[in-house]
Amino acid sequence: MRILFLTHSFNSLTQRLFVALRGCGHQVSVELDIADSVSEEAVALFKPDLIVAPFLKRAIPASIWQRHVCLVVHPGIVGDRGPSALDWAIINRESEWGVTVLQANAEMDAGDIWAQASFPMRIGKKSSLYRNEVTAAAARAVLETVEKFAIGKRPLRLAEAVEARGILRPLLQQMQRCIDWQRDDSAAILSKINSADSFPGVLDSLFDMPCHLYDAHPATSAAVAAVAGAPGEIIARRDHAVLRRTSDGGVWIGHARPVQTADDAGKPFKLPVADWFAVQVAQLPELPAALMRPVDEWGELRYWEEGAVGFLSFDFYNGAMSTGQCQRLRAAVQLAKQRPTRVLVLLGGEDFFSNGLHLNRIEATAHRPSESAADESWNNINAMDDLALEILTATDHLTVSALRGNAGAGGAFLALAADIVWAHENVLLNPHYKNMGNLYGSEYWTYLLPQRVGTGAARGLMQNRHPLAASDAVRMGLIDAAFGHDAHAFSTEAGIRAVALAQSHDFDARLATKRVRREQDEAAKPLHSYREEELVKMHRNFYGFDPSYHVARYHFVHKMPHAWTPRHLAVHRNNFLRETNPSP
Repeated sequence: MRILFLTHSFNSLTQRLFVALRGCGHQVSVELDIADSVSEEAVALFKPDLIVAPFLKRAIPASIWQRHVCLVVHPGIVGDRGPSALDWAIINRESEWGVTVLQANAEMDAGDIWAQASFPMRIGKKSSLYRNEVTAAAARAVLETVEKFAIGKRPLRLAEAVEARGILRPLLQQMQRCIDWQRDDSAAILSKINSADSFPGVLDSLFDMPCHLYDAHPATSAAVAAVAGAPGEIIARRDHAVLRRTSDGGVWIGHARPVQTADDAGKPFKLPVADWFAVQVAQLPELPAALMRPVDEWGELRYWEEGAVGFLSFDFYNGAMSTGQCQRLRAAVQLAKQRPTRVLVLLGGEDFFSNGLHLNRIEATAHRPSESAADESWNNINAMDDLALEILTATDHLTVSALRGNAGAGGAFLALAADIVWAHENVLLNPHYKNMGNLYGSEYWTYLLPQRVGTGAARGLMQNRHPLAASDAVRMGLIDAAFGHDAHAFSTEAGIRAVALAQSHDFDARLATKRVRREQDEAAKPLHSYREEELVKMHRNFYGFDPSYHVARYHFVHKMPHAWTPRHLAVHRNNFLRETNPSP
């Protein structure tokens, strides 16, 4: 079928559905929700059999839903209505939640029911639940709906749905997320911040400055006991975060966004707390987290061992990796390489393996008179390259990248620096850079990618800009395996496979083969040559006359509204251009 997506942005859910429906053989085109007239034009051009709205912030115009079947993907249980469905589920600490596929009508979220899928809730950020449980449930429900539609089935009226236990809920306001630091316990505070992560954040204050809070983690009793303080006090620092006391313990707060004032030259955006409040944070006592530590002690980096296997997780917020984070991770890899293990597994974070450069921290330098966004971009990409090189030259271990979450841009190529790459079945990869102002990219991709997929396929991947399902990545040889029906199953199986690899009878032969190949490749063309060639192009992106990268980064960080839909997504507009401007 011809399926048109109407969506606010090409976010993780939209990408997952895009990949899933194309994988079923459907022709899918995307139109970003810019204006009613633009959506109407897209429908007229594409003539879809079905319209899907994976992520909208406003209603589909009546001129469209009255003439076409439009499916709305709602992140709530049957009967739930309102714009803050998942927020309320987190605040109310629901034990189970779901996704409902509705047919659009005159009332928001009250259309006929095509399908629903449920999932157990866990304690986590709204953004994490959305990328994982909500997205997986939505994929199941949408695929079921499309199958029903294809064979002529009809939806169920909401009033007839026996499982409808949801209610109409209003927009969750800041007053309902408001934290009482004197009375709220840690669990309540975490649920409030989690419910607003990644948008809109919880309105509060840090160091007497009004700001929105994000990226909260529970603190252990040992961490809280290490520094005295009263509820509400900020008592310590770790990595980029601060520890704030609660009525029964404490929480780490990693990111903030100050409230905009009349004196602000630009709109404040989300940054680590230590970036916004550098002077104040520097005066706090530091409680560093040991690299090898219990799982409940929060920190960005953690290393542990199971027999002859070392596991290194690096859980950076939204998968972004700053210069300093790359440097600290490189040091952790160096330590892991010195351990008496045989296999090193790089786990990334729970939501993302890595998304490469930390664009928000780079953008921040553009707003400081004494700093340069081009310089910080250059420092960041070189730190990424140093990290990739550390993995590439781990000749005393077999290395594995185990992708528990999505990977994009430089983060996708960082994963390829390992000898073996595994991914969760639901992982999406975006192995390209061009969406960020036509960046050329580095991380030794010109060495790594052709080795895995060949020169022609490598060129195609870098140009098409489409997300790639883990299963498709396996078929083309980009990664080695995709398994695990959920994140927990993947992590368990990855651990079993890594231990088996370390104990395999041919381990020594495989390691010897790796060393020989690295020596042969180095003799044919040294790694530093690949890096220098890539960085020549990147230097032009950062310092050259074409500002595309800097403009794209600004738009991304400041969440500027879309002015048009990129042509690699809007297939219907490409067809229109070819019809109106035929080749001679």
